[in-house]
Amino acid sequence: MAGWGAAEKQDKEGQTRSAAIPVTFAGTVGLFTSAVTPSRGSAVLFLSPWGFEEMCVRKFWRILAEDLADIGISSLRFDYAGTGDALDLADEGKGLEPWHETALAAAAKLKALAGCERLILVSQGLGGTIAAALAERLAGIDGIAFLAPVVSGRAYLRELTVWSKMIDESMGLTEAQRQTEGVTVASLRMPDSAADAVKKLNLMTLDRLATPNCLVLTRPGRPGDSDFARHLETLGVEVTQTSYEGYDDLVSNPTIATMPTETGRKIVEWVQSVAAKTGDAASTELTPPVAEPLIGEGFRETPLRFGADNRLFGILCEPEGARTGATALLLTTAYDRHAGWGRMSVTMARALARDGIASLRFDTANVGDSPPLSGAPEQVLYSREQHLDVAEALDLLERLALLPTYVVGRCSGGYLAFQAALRDARCRGLITVNPYSFHWDESRSVDEALRFAPRSLETYGRKLLQMETLKRLFGGQVDARSAICNMATGLGRRAIRTARQVLGAFPIFAAAQGPVLGGFRTLAKRGVDMSLIYSAHDIGLDHLHDEFGENGVGLKHFPDIRLTVIPEADHNLTPPYARKVYLREVREMGLRLANR
Repeated sequence: MAGWGAAEKQDKEGQTRSAAIPVTFAGTVGLFTSAVTPSRGSAVLFLSPWGFEEMCVRKFWRILAEDLADIGISSLRFDYAGTGDALDLADEGKGLEPWHETALAAAAKLKALAGCERLILVSQGLGGTIAAALAERLAGIDGIAFLAPVVSGRAYLRELTVWSKMIDESMGLTEAQRQTEGVTVASLRMPDSAADAVKKLNLMTLDRLATPNCLVLTRPGRPGDSDFARHLETLGVEVTQTSYEGYDDLVSNPTIATMPTETGRKIVEWVQSVAAKTGDAASTELTPPVAEPLIGEGFRETPLRFGADNRLFGILCEPEGARTGATALLLTTAYDRHAGWGRMSVTMARALARDGIASLRFDTANVGDSPPLSGAPEQVLYSREQHLDVAEALDLLERLALLPTYVVGRCSGGYLAFQAALRDARCRGLITVNPYSFHWDESRSVDEALRFAPRSLETYGRKLLQMETLKRLFGGQVDARSAICNMATGLGRRAIRTARQVLGAFPIFAAAQGPVLGGFRTLAKRGVDMSLIYSAHDIGLDHLHDEFGENGVGLKHFPDIRLTVIPEADHNLTPPYARKVYLREVREMGLRLANR
């Protein structure tokens, strides 16, 4: 059989894969990966974890789906109701039932797409409880893989509380800025009734499981995982138990997540062994699926593939009524999926559509649901290859007669937006939010920069005054050496800025020809509408001052650039008021460009 990750290896040898085929059903979006070789009699339904964990495993799911396709097994992955790209869902007190219903509809859709009657469920985290319930309601479940299962709902909610605090601290959020209402992690809030239902979950009370085969991947230091595996054996299930190697590195941060190669291989091998037991072949005469638009209040969204060989996946969001604005091209940040941090891009796209502004949000190659580009480096952030992805997105908008357009991006997406606007005159406007930089030194390691990302001097100073930070510092939990180096670098840059300003160096902007200033000058000459948005203490604002002087004094040479500094906001714009500022800028530019 093909080893796990063979799909990635194949791409590097010259073959770029197409993105999975988008489908819509039950108010949500699914991605169907058809078997490459003759199809077996079973297909795999992926049941995702919730929240931040789902963001981290998104790429892992795609790679698994591609390798399963190579051994003749089709699969479907999808978003639960009210999550990801699914339509929003009001909390009507139904607990987890809306997610169960979505999974049931997904199972029916997969059977129709793959032409088979038997399924294997691959789940992670909270998805394991959905899988167990689905097996009770649906015949023909040949096996269930439980990856890092939620055995105790109460313990899981406590873990989410700790997880949420760790994520917020890593972003530099103060206690006052944190979202602590209900169960909230990484700006994603679980519906209250769902949280109440999760609290009552306990897989150790299962008295039957309607499947003959199980795989349980256990995490180190979590004895409950092994206890659950032993409990399944008492139910007469054939259980394969093995360690979830690489779990912590996968779910710590989607930006620096490492794909768990050995674990992926184990999953593919187990699925293949279970599928081999059925022996039946799936139907070969299948109708290619067509994704119908999802219709919401004032918008319609169509999932689609585009680019050479349909290699990129995205969501086109259009107004239900007449278009009254330019089209926003919403770029992803780092390795976050196209829905955005805390579904920020989903919320923005739908709000824009209600104001008559269309948008396209998509995953660049090797991010989320878009396969890697053949021959491209594994680390795609700040790479030249991403410019091709944006160009193909602009080609799509031009074919659909959705120009003029403007590019919008946060952090690395802001850098990409700036570079795209420089390279392509079809970009009539540019909005960047907290870009680390507008120019990347290609001799610098992106991986190192991501793992030891510096913060502003104000942020370091504020954190050093916090007792919790001091405890972690003396406890060895903080990389003091990197922090000191970053502070020294920041102090040095600030001293240089001050000296240049005192010596009157900044008035020579008219003659300066650095890549950043030269780039802004080029955009200004083209009449590109530009808006720069920063959180008050973001490191990117320091870098802006490096180019334009303390407090951005040099921006007076670019009177058409709007600079917005949001007080008391973090890099990800977690506070709701910060996101309102962001949305207002994007909306106003869209309407403004339509009138030019």
